[in-house]
Amino acid sequence: MTLVVPFDGSELAEAALVRATEFGVVFDEDVLAVAVVPRGNRSYAREKGWIESDEAFEMQAIVANLHRQIVHLSPGADFRHEVVDRYAPSGTISTRLRRVANEADASMVFVGSGNAGHVVTSLTSVGSGVAAAETYDVVIVRQRSPAKIAAIKQASPHRKSKSDFYVPD
Repeated sequence: MTLVVPFDGSELAEAALVRATEFGVVFDEDVLAVAVVPRGNRSYAREKGWIESDEAFEMQAIVANLHRQIVHLSPGADFRHEVVDRYAPSGTISTRLRRVANEADASMVFVGSGNAGHVVTSLTSVGSGVAAAETYDVVIVRQRSPAKIAAIKQASPHRKSKSDFYVPD
């Protein structure tokens, strides 16, 4: 099983990757960060902060930068990038992410979304499509700072001694 993180380099994607990494330690599962890049789409790349307004679209440079960002946040995470058509709608991107999650046998997908609200269907664009799959659980990360990660890590039964267990006669 694998923990999958759709990764576009945003602050919330970074937070989702950090949380997935911590959960991976607790659950002893691998983490896979997945970036979906529309081929040659400069406006999409600028919107995501992958390139500056005066930069040319260079797939290899974009993927390399995303990979560096992932390694910095989660050195043990695997990375995969997918390429879609230049003007692929969000539905195509979420379909690709769901396919990768299924191929990776994802147990959980960590989606960074600032406007998740209280209902999964209020996720915008890609997030709602990824959250719609029923083959894995979805963790919606809405906060940039992982305030409770340390508490989760310390509360893990994998961190406590088993000497407190009662053994009947």
